[in-house]
Amino acid sequence: MEARKTKEDAVLDVKPLRSLAPMFPAPYGFNTTFSSSDSAPPFVCVSPFGAPLPSADRFPSFFNTPVPSSQTAKDRAPAANGSYQGASHSPVTIDLDEEADQLIRTSSFGRKIKHPGKMTMSHYQLAGGSKAEGGGNRSRSQQRKRPRKITDLSLIRPSSLDPRESVEVVLMTFDALRRRLQQLDETTDASKRADLKAGSIMAANDLRTNMGKRIGSVPGVEVGDIFYFRIELCLVGMHAPSMAGIDYMMARYAEVDEPAAISIVSAGGYENDEGDVDVLIYTGQGGGGGNRHAEKKQFDDQKLERGNLALEKSTHRGNLVRVIRSAKDMNLISGKIYIYDGLYKIHESWIDKGKSGFNVFKYKLLREGGQPEGLVVWKRTAEWILNPSSRGRVILHDISSGVENMQVCLVNEVDDAKGPSHFTYATSVKYMRPISSMRPLQNCRCLSVCLPGDANCSCSQQNDGSLPYSSNGLLVNRKSVLYECNSLCSCSFNCRNRVTQKGVKLHFEVFRTKDRGWGLRSWDPIRAGTFICEYTGEIVDKIDIDDFGEEEHYNFRATYLDEKTQKWNHGPELIGEPSLNHSEIFKPLPIIINAKNLGNVARFMNHSCSPNVLWQPVLYDHSEEGYPHIMFFAIKHIPPMTELTFDYGVSGDNGLSSLAGLKEPKKCLCGSPKCRGLFG
Repeated sequence: MEARKTKEDAVLDVKPLRSLAPMFPAPYGFNTTFSSSDSAPPFVCVSPFGAPLPSADRFPSFFNTPVPSSQTAKDRAPAANGSYQGASHSPVTIDLDEEADQLIRTSSFGRKIKHPGKMTMSHYQLAGGSKAEGGGNRSRSQQRKRPRKITDLSLIRPSSLDPRESVEVVLMTFDALRRRLQQLDETTDASKRADLKAGSIMAANDLRTNMGKRIGSVPGVEVGDIFYFRIELCLVGMHAPSMAGIDYMMARYAEVDEPAAISIVSAGGYENDEGDVDVLIYTGQGGGGGNRHAEKKQFDDQKLERGNLALEKSTHRGNLVRVIRSAKDMNLISGKIYIYDGLYKIHESWIDKGKSGFNVFKYKLLREGGQPEGLVVWKRTAEWILNPSSRGRVILHDISSGVENMQVCLVNEVDDAKGPSHFTYATSVKYMRPISSMRPLQNCRCLSVCLPGDANCSCSQQNDGSLPYSSNGLLVNRKSVLYECNSLCSCSFNCRNRVTQKGVKLHFEVFRTKDRGWGLRSWDPIRAGTFICEYTGEIVDKIDIDDFGEEEHYNFRATYLDEKTQKWNHGPELIGEPSLNHSEIFKPLPIIINAKNLGNVARFMNHSCSPNVLWQPVLYDHSEEGYPHIMFFAIKHIPPMTELTFDYGVSGDNGLSSLAGLKEPKKCLCGSPKCRGLFG
């Protein structure tokens, strides 16, 4: 190895990879062939070393800006100094030792590559197809349409340049598409990969962010953020390969082009050691290992190439590497949750014998100090879930007194307050008149459970012909009112259309905030669309509302829907469906629920101008649409120990209605970049 250069010499001249724009493999049902008249260029991925990619790397990457068709091969030819002519911006130089966490972008233009033509068999098989199903010999009439490209995306793209909002909008749009596509597909073939379809559509419409490869932090992504699909990491610029565990880029160091590792995903495919939250022993790639199926073991020595070479070079250069750890998704048999654990440096590397007897590369990565907690939060909350008594600073181990399915801890780590004002814990609302006196709902006659696509299911028909929840209980999209199966239905209590009436499934804690009283958070990770809880309390008349004095902020009024919730059903136009009418999503309701004396954990949810929770009217025990149950669902993926909030609205000159119905708006302390300053 050559001697380490001084800081003055350690300058990286970023070189473009030998690719224009990466290929996102189209799932079965989408044609990836682009003609010369198409406005969108083809997506194709080529190894930076010019060699065919191994099986682990054949999956897509998301990086680089597509090359305009008007640019010639001569314009893209490399100059003598290694930079590229005709690029929209000059290559960036950076001192890795001092500025490793700053943005490093590849050049916008790469070298000339051969037009990929039609989708190859390997891409088709990866997408879930097979040669027997038609392969490349289908007639034009049999070919499915390619991902729909929309020209007007003004309603989908973020309304500000805030990086955090851009990331959230991209992820929210992706998951809305994925949920809807899954809902449509399950009536014919539930095995289709809705995540791949959604990713293809996002790519076709350039709905991504942070597309340039970079070393260090990614704008808008915070330590502790969670992802449920590898495609989500691609879309926000965290990790380009959808299967390979190592992402890297070519960079110039002291007049020499070398690969630099920029991120790794430790997903359990190799023999990694993740016992220490600040140390990761990462196993290199290749040699046939890394397959999640136990019978596919390593059959050869790993080689010092591609990602392994990038990690080795980064060991000596000392550049920062993003580390994404993984955890088991307890709600899915084979599901994983990916956790961004922050920036690490590679401390050392060596060759070891793997379990199969072949050589593997090992890399010891140490977590940089001064970062927010990442994986350590998961370790801590996992211990609390197994043993709630291990949670420190507990005032009361179960504020619900056994009424909820799970214990609800009351915790104060801030001051000497002993708890909230007295109230009676209740898991259901108290109506002004008996439910038996209200009009009953129409009931279905489904045997055992309601099935997707069953035209005879009356509950499905009440929900516009589709079951409102996915097979794992996630809300597909928001509606003005949602109908669950009821006590008169023939289906069992295990029916997928009985989500909210089964009660909470999360381990909550009510905690003392620094400046906003008591708040609510969960020990569990919460996936977008997950049912959180109901807002319980007493149904009251408007004429009684002034009697509650200082406790009026416990009043819930269904008269306001925040902008984020309005956009939660993002982009139906992207899959050829008509734009949603606002009245389909929201109708003001006369219901007022007061939780001053009677309520549950929902009474502790604070306001935020950038909420992570939405409210959804649900009917399951009567058909009085003006007085539904108010159920809360997750707007986005929520990491453990993140405060749960919804938007109370504001009454005032801006014309907004209010959920809380306060006499006087209050000063907002939510801390969001989009904070309005007042709420209620």
